[in-house]
Amino acid sequence: MWIAPAAASARRVSSRNRCRSCLETHRLLCWRMTRGNRSLILLILVILAGIIVPFLIWGAWFDSVLSLEGARKWMESYGSWAWAAGIALLVSDIVLPVPSTVVMSALGWMYGWWVGGLICAAGSMLSGIIAYAACRWLGRGAALYLAGEDGLRRGEEIFEKSGGWLVALSRWMPVLPEAVACLAGLSRMRRRVFFPALACGSVPTGFAFAAIGHLGQSEPGWAIALSGLVPVALWLAAARILKQRPNLPLPPTPTLPPPKQEEE
Repeated sequence: MWIAPAAASARRVSSRNRCRSCLETHRLLCWRMTRGNRSLILLILVILAGIIVPFLIWGAWFDSVLSLEGARKWMESYGSWAWAAGIALLVSDIVLPVPSTVVMSALGWMYGWWVGGLICAAGSMLSGIIAYAACRWLGRGAALYLAGEDGLRRGEEIFEKSGGWLVALSRWMPVLPEAVACLAGLSRMRRRVFFPALACGSVPTGFAFAAIGHLGQSEPGWAIALSGLVPVALWLAAARILKQRPNLPLPPTPTLPPPKQEEE
């Protein structure tokens, strides 16, 4: 079919404009995604720096003082409150370079694998809860200031999709437990997901390293393996249960009637 030259030219111009518009939209979306990822990575680096810098400054001193024997002697100095001193050490790992696995092994040495495991699990869970609650308490304003709108949105997406896995699998690793708990709080990860995931990671880790201390083993390889594998099985079961119990609907927010206008 014959088309007038003017009409054909108009169509070509329109097609070029559409292509240019699509290209600009694609570039804008990529730029926003990159900016969000960059802000999130910067936030992660800031949190990791706050955890790693104390290790670099005081880590050697803490390692020398809180050896297996040193940690046990320090906790025993508190008498019947030695278990509370152990929990305090595990909680202080949020801001201080405390060798938490050594403290757990010392608790297992003192109390046995069962009671020591319960104490270790309680200390690890309390540490995660405090880090999560403190960062969540800072509020969305602080999170926006640290990560920006795009970075915070990206963090919320990650913890909405994979937050349970991140929390559960990070508890047996060095440095990461505190960083992940802080990021979960800033991203306002759902509590009904965070707490079960925290338990799935903290309980196996606590019992594994308490057993190391109780048995007097010097090679913690099997404990590390159990600490990494058992949370996988536990979180798979917990995630299935959570999916079967969806969030309950919130009650409607009451609204006040508008004020009556006085008749003139």
